[in-house]
Amino acid sequence: MLPFIRSDLVQLTSYTPHPNSTDGKPITSVIDRLDTNECPYDLPSELKQKLAWIYQETIETNRYPDGGHAVLKEAIAEYVNQSANLRQGTIAPKQISVGNGSDELIRSLLIATCLGGEGSVLVANPTFSMYGILAETLKIPVITIERNSEFAIDWVAAQTAIETTNNPPIRVVFVVHPNSPTGNALTAAELDWLRSLPQDILVVIDEAYFEFSQTSVVSELSQKPNWVVLRTFSKAFRLAALRVGYAIASLEITTILEKVRLPYNLPSFSQVAALLALQQRDLLLQFIPLICEERTKLAQALSQYSALKVNNSAANFVYVQINHPVRANQLLADLAQQLRCSGTIVRLLSGGLRITVGSPAENSRTLTRLEAAVKNWDAFS
Repeated sequence: MLPFIRSDLVQLTSYTPHPNSTDGKPITSVIDRLDTNECPYDLPSELKQKLAWIYQETIETNRYPDGGHAVLKEAIAEYVNQSANLRQGTIAPKQISVGNGSDELIRSLLIATCLGGEGSVLVANPTFSMYGILAETLKIPVITIERNSEFAIDWVAAQTAIETTNNPPIRVVFVVHPNSPTGNALTAAELDWLRSLPQDILVVIDEAYFEFSQTSVVSELSQKPNWVVLRTFSKAFRLAALRVGYAIASLEITTILEKVRLPYNLPSFSQVAALLALQQRDLLLQFIPLICEERTKLAQALSQYSALKVNNSAANFVYVQINHPVRANQLLADLAQQLRCSGTIVRLLSGGLRITVGSPAENSRTLTRLEAAVKNWDAFS
């Protein structure tokens, strides 16, 4: 350990990206990357050509990008109002804050609320790991509660944690709607609990999968000054490589976010790509019904195995558990390893596998590889 590095960082685990090999051996078959919930479809070639022209003709690489994201914020606000059936202007551009992916926005929210021992955060596991990872890198305490067998938040336990955590108090509650990795949308009871939280607690509702679920709380923001909705261009809009996320909140919150974010945080090319994606959203989002249809087919096919439990999903992935009282974790690890060796990469978690919905061809290969992996397992007989 280097003497000038914080000692607590030794205990932290960094986020793990795509593996490029399996036990030191390269994956040689067709690789289907179904572990990070990306859209299976790249930008259409005509949009890539348009972006290439924009880059060539309009972007001066010796100049800093638009540090205030003015044009992009206007386009995002128009999209948010339209997609939520809100009156034009209900969400104003100043109520949008843009980040280098949602991760930057999460980090900014943590800096603005809990840094310096002023607060802790509450998460309900399993959920998106970056809430905890980013908090821990800032030495912010993370209070965790569990979910029930249907992966709904144990909001009674959550409320108890809020009432009994004092040093420091819980200042932020993070939820995903629908949740990752389990895919379930917030229930009426969960939403009622979130609505009941006092205004001295920030409620962050991550709607990264909104375009797939079509469930949103944006319409409630005008009545909830302590709520923030996060969204991203990485999923349905196919811009994962360009890292564009945005927050929707009250003007008071976005003003603070603008204070703590890094200057010029979003490159010019990422801004114009997000703007073009919004302008061409009818073209880009036309594949959403196909992905949802493939999600249903994938879940139904996986459910044919009696030892697999497939959770209902409102996102672009499915969450699979193994019905085995003793060997579940080992069987999950074995299954993920065998799939990886044959060319399908899925996300292995402590309680299950998260499988991104790919293209029809990718999903077909995944099912074929899974059948080959489990056909001789006693647990699946």
